[in-house]
Amino acid sequence: MSYTVVSIIILITHFVLALGCTGHILLNKRDPRAALGWIMVCVFITLIGPLFYWIFGVNRVQRRARRLFDKSPSKFFAAQGIEIFVASGELEISGRQSIQEFLNVSSRICRLPVHEGNKVEILFNGDQAYPAMLNAIENARECVYLMTYIFDTDDQGNRFIEALVRCKERGVEVKVLVDGVGELGRWRRASTQLASRGINVERFLPLTLKPPAFYWNLRNHRKLLVTDHNTAFTGGINISARHMMNSDTDPSRVEDLHFKLLGPIVADLEAVFLDDWEFVTGQHLEVRGVEQSHNGDALCRVIVDEPSENIDRLAITLAGAVSAARQRILVMTPYFLPSRELLSALQTAALRNLDVTILLPAQNDNVLVHWATRNLLWQLLQFDVKVYYQPPPFVHSKLFIIDDQVVFFGSANIDPRSLRLNFELNIEAYDAGLVEQLMQYVDRKIARSRLFTMQDVESRSLPVRYRDGLAWLCSPYL
Repeated sequence: MSYTVVSIIILITHFVLALGCTGHILLNKRDPRAALGWIMVCVFITLIGPLFYWIFGVNRVQRRARRLFDKSPSKFFAAQGIEIFVASGELEISGRQSIQEFLNVSSRICRLPVHEGNKVEILFNGDQAYPAMLNAIENARECVYLMTYIFDTDDQGNRFIEALVRCKERGVEVKVLVDGVGELGRWRRASTQLASRGINVERFLPLTLKPPAFYWNLRNHRKLLVTDHNTAFTGGINISARHMMNSDTDPSRVEDLHFKLLGPIVADLEAVFLDDWEFVTGQHLEVRGVEQSHNGDALCRVIVDEPSENIDRLAITLAGAVSAARQRILVMTPYFLPSRELLSALQTAALRNLDVTILLPAQNDNVLVHWATRNLLWQLLQFDVKVYYQPPPFVHSKLFIIDDQVVFFGSANIDPRSLRLNFELNIEAYDAGLVEQLMQYVDRKIARSRLFTMQDVESRSLPVRYRDGLAWLCSPYL
């Protein structure tokens, strides 16, 4: 077969593949920048482009478990005579009219109830989070459900492994779910160590070259621990010694927040874990929430966001909350690449004379995101939005506070990966005392941070501007 014939076959094959991929992109992609980028890759990179799109650009995740949105936790609590606020657009909250609009926004999009009578405790870094989590594991008598993105086998990770093994030996039901990508790059994998000790552990969408199971770009970023159906921990902290702040000289330290939750909200969090467990294993387990007395004053709602749905639930909720704000908006995140809708909402809020503040880390573990963010900040700074860069160590904390009344916390960052590609878990909480504590934490961070201004944007050299601009062009894929 001549070289010319081979070339013609290759070109015809590429044309057919590129045409098919382009049609799929036009029908399924929601971000025009991402769609255009993928089309260019498919058309101009012969054969490799369509293959690359097939592996990284197609969402094949179909959620089988939907117990969370069947509201089985709500049905359970209703049967126990515990009052909850059912998700609807017509909530009537006696004595809480100031937060009515926020509740209505999230109720319409999240489809999950708001539970009252919850207690939320802030845990700063692994120094506070790990002892509390290990204590809950050690005192468990019925079940321990643990889900994390990263599970290192360092000294802190080994403490969790040993605690889980002791739980199993006491006859406690132990289930562990670790992300298939989050555990990569480690010589000793926690999932392997746990399995060898008899722990029921699974990996979420592990990497494989076996088609059509290409899930390389879809990760479970959730962090969740539920013990005995009555105590839960969630937030941004993985299981790693890097989250310990006891060494001022460790350059790999990661500062973060985690939260302990008691009350009716725990049943919904248990349902999140069991949904993911069923998704991975096919094993259906019922939520076994337990009746709890009034633990605190927090109204809480679970917000789950994942690529198996055709709606960006968290992104829409945050944009709606910003639009409903009346006084102040505080965003604290390690990765800030907001959607055009959220960016416009923040600009409009600033034009309404709201105090809009963004806190970002000066030291970032993802340099491309850091550069891309610098390229878009002028769009906020020109509307007098205040942007602060926090000094090292790397701050991984994620908070979204509205009017000193409501806070969103959890695993999600403000970037395309979290808001479109990852499986994320956030909590919407209404608790004046909790928000006051978090604002004190934020004020301490601001006092140590550097204000980033338009002068900083304009003083960048031309090569740095080109670098930041190129990183920004890649932002849909970072």
